[in-house]
Amino acid sequence: MVRQLRTQGADVIELSRRGNGLDLTDQQSVERAAASLQGEFDLIFNATGALQIDGHRPEKTLNAIDAEAMSKQFALNAIGVALALRYFSPALRSKERAVFASLSARVGSIGDNRLGGWISYRAAKAAQNQIVRTAAVEIARKRPNAVVVALHPGTVETGLSAAYATHHPTISPEQSAAALLGVMSRLTAADTGTFWDWKGEEVPW
Repeated sequence: MVRQLRTQGADVIELSRRGNGLDLTDQQSVERAAASLQGEFDLIFNATGALQIDGHRPEKTLNAIDAEAMSKQFALNAIGVALALRYFSPALRSKERAVFASLSARVGSIGDNRLGGWISYRAAKAAQNQIVRTAAVEIARKRPNAVVVALHPGTVETGLSAAYATHHPTISPEQSAAALLGVMSRLTAADTGTFWDWKGEEVPW
């Protein structure tokens, strides 16, 4: 995503746990990272998330639920996004169109859930989707041209999906990034608070 934006001539600021110490599970870390930014932004893009945390694989049954593992899923994939919205959304352009997008996952869709399983990850992503939806309502009051959305990037060929990619068609990180940039470029303020996949199709909540 960063490479493609820079190829298009965008001025990009990268924030990450490895590069800048940004940890979405640490509220003070998020606050410090946001305070380091200056000016207003056209796009704030959250690509942070995890399917497996501390070796806990997605559950196949209710009997596999582990309270600590579930809490860590919520800390990163839901609460972390809420913190990002709290501290970074004020940096969106106040009058012109600006986008806050967060990577979610289709398995977080309640309406699209036909297979079950993956309870903690699904629930955390569903919580993220509700957080994005709710934040969009509030942000629109001060920034009527803002677009706040959740995005499904597809099953991307990365370490996150490697163990599960045999069951789903995959796309490269480059394909996903280009597709998501295309989707975001077409969204308007009327689309704020919605959930889209990399193909440009709206995903049911």
